[in-house]
Amino acid sequence: MDKNTIAGFVLIAALLIGFSWYTKPSDEEIAIQKTRDSIENVARKKAELQKQTVAKSTKEEEAKADTTQAFYNALTGKNEDITLQNDKVALTLATHGASVKRAVIKGFKSNRDEKNDITLFDDKEQSLAFMLAGKETNIVTSDLYFTPSNVTDSTVTMTADAGSGKTLSLSYKLGKDYLLHCSLTAQGMGGMFAPGYDKMDVVWKQDCRQQEKGFTFENRYASLTYHKSKGGTDYLSETSEKIDEKIEDNIDWVAFKTQFFSSVMIAKSDLGTNSLMTSIPQEKGSGYLKKYEAKMKTAFDPTGKQASEFEFYYGPNDYRLLQRISKESSFDKDIELQRLVYLGWPIVREINRWFTLYVFDWLTSMNINMGIVLILITLLLKLITFPLVKKSYMSSAKMRVLKPKLDEATKQYNKPEDQMQKQQAMMTLYSKYGVSPLSGCLPMLIQMPIWIAMFNFVPNAIQLRGESFLWISDLSTYDPIVEWGSNIWLIGDHLSLTCILFCVANILYSMMTIRQQKDQMVGQQAEQMKMMQWMTYLMPVMFFFMFNDYSAGLNFYYFISLFFSAAIMWTLRKTTDDKKLLAILEARYEENKNNPKKMSGLAARLEAMQKQADELKRQREERMRNR
Repeated sequence: MDKNTIAGFVLIAALLIGFSWYTKPSDEEIAIQKTRDSIENVARKKAELQKQTVAKSTKEEEAKADTTQAFYNALTGKNEDITLQNDKVALTLATHGASVKRAVIKGFKSNRDEKNDITLFDDKEQSLAFMLAGKETNIVTSDLYFTPSNVTDSTVTMTADAGSGKTLSLSYKLGKDYLLHCSLTAQGMGGMFAPGYDKMDVVWKQDCRQQEKGFTFENRYASLTYHKSKGGTDYLSETSEKIDEKIEDNIDWVAFKTQFFSSVMIAKSDLGTNSLMTSIPQEKGSGYLKKYEAKMKTAFDPTGKQASEFEFYYGPNDYRLLQRISKESSFDKDIELQRLVYLGWPIVREINRWFTLYVFDWLTSMNINMGIVLILITLLLKLITFPLVKKSYMSSAKMRVLKPKLDEATKQYNKPEDQMQKQQAMMTLYSKYGVSPLSGCLPMLIQMPIWIAMFNFVPNAIQLRGESFLWISDLSTYDPIVEWGSNIWLIGDHLSLTCILFCVANILYSMMTIRQQKDQMVGQQAEQMKMMQWMTYLMPVMFFFMFNDYSAGLNFYYFISLFFSAAIMWTLRKTTDDKKLLAILEARYEENKNNPKKMSGLAARLEAMQKQADELKRQREERMRNR
């Protein structure tokens, strides 16, 4: 390519660039065009929406105009509300859709609007539809107007007329507490469905209301929960959005659960496999915790010989109550409704199920303040675990009184490469005195499941809801000493007094523990202990950010537990005579010296490792000499 060609291409490029720049619209022109495009898009979308609305309306009008269509007369009508109630619950049913449109749980004060009863949901927040796929048309119960009959305070039958002797009926019967029985029956509708049609779709939705003061804490315990027919429950994530999550297991019931209350649908013939479940967390301040939806299938008999039966539970998450309701169910199967109350992982759950619940029931039967109940439970747990705590403390005390002897026996092992020999010398000396350093760790580890058990039990104990104690107005939620309007990261919008007390008590208890551990550390261990102290003090700070939103009852329990632990440790320290303890260990040392025992456990492993290291060192030195 020659110079002229290159120059030509350069000139052409320059002309193109110049022309593009010259014809480029100004910022004002670009802004105007964007506005025009935006207006056109909005107008286009509006037109499409209007077109869809008109089409839908036209379709509905055509359906209404088709007098031969099944349930033609049931497509129009006037809604009527019918209330079934007892001293526990009031359920309002609408004739349009023949489902519960409002559920009020009596005897529980609302923490949101100061009302004496809890409104679980109303007609704008809940919907239930049974959908039947006919040969010519689909039948959706939420679109139909039903005619009520057999109306009492506890019963109602709602019937939709399809003409020619064909009817669809929903019969409701409210029990003596929170259980509502429902029976869906078809009459003369066998010819409306394809041969072998025996399943109907069920779509249940609910906007889950915030009922408690603490949004974050309550939201943590609100979940869409379901029970597997083969046993056990599972739930969708409380924190992440799940849309149409497929549940492959066959399920008995599905529950829209909050911290203390639940709406539950139980099917006699199960709710099938491959159900689609949705749980969408809502923003703080919206007044709602989650948006729930369950799409399921269950048995349906078009001939009317067999009714589709359901039971609905609208009530509190009370373990004993749910256990009794499960036995009262007319479906003759173990539905395990009590598992709505989460008691923790398997080991922890068994502790709560067979110990904590029975103790809690016994104490609450005395009709004493719930704060006192928590103190008594804590005291009882400390009495039960006292032998373990004492054993742990005495192990530490033995190592404390032996510390001077350990310092003397290991002073020659100060180099980093001598640490194995130092550990071996320490374990040898411990063995001669009959002391096991690990014996103090195991009792403390055994106590951990109890702490975790109470962590799961207290926030789910509905008996604490609305109960006051000292400065705490409600043990089931946080107790603020300071509140502010905005949300601060990690802290929230308040400071909880019981959380502060718990964290301060944790710091003081950690100081006592560190002091005790320092008294028994030898050489480099003591230096390492100084470096680890900051982690011990950091944990209470982390606990503050974690527990500031938690219930005052739980923070109060941990505060009292630490108080009793510190009191026990102080008492053991004051009642332990170090001189007598050392004399006992010296006597044991003389006994073991006269009757030497073979090392076992950690001491034996350390000795074997040291011998192996010495042998390797000897071989290495021998090879170096032979070179």
